[in-house]
Amino acid sequence: MKQQRLDPGWAWTKKFNLSAGVKVGDTIYTSGLVAFDSDGNVVGEDVYTQAKQTFKNIEELLASAGATMADVIKINTFLTDISHYGEFGRARTEAFPAGVPASAAYATPALVMPALLVEVEAIAVVGSGS
Repeated sequence: MKQQRLDPGWAWTKKFNLSAGVKVGDTIYTSGLVAFDSDGNVVGEDVYTQAKQTFKNIEELLASAGATMADVIKINTFLTDISHYGEFGRARTEAFPAGVPASAAYATPALVMPALLVEVEAIAVVGSGS
């Protein structure tokens, strides 16, 4: 199987020389995604708003590879303040209305930019959620 680099057309992936994700067979591995808009500006100043944008980015990336949020089987989350896990959890529940995937959350002292509060990696299998 060949690796396919995923590119949903975001300007910031080119600006920061990042691959947003990789597809191998029917499995998609996202990079750690954050609350950037398509130009690389941080969206939101709280965990809930940033998590909503992050899940929107995951959804866009998956769509570029023929998958949906229902196909996500696992997420790993990094929070700069674990006391805000409830805000993140609310956004996660909204992003996965049919039930959240297997999940892990970790506290980290900082992310790549000081304004970022949450980062999420996802693994999805195309067609597994339908």
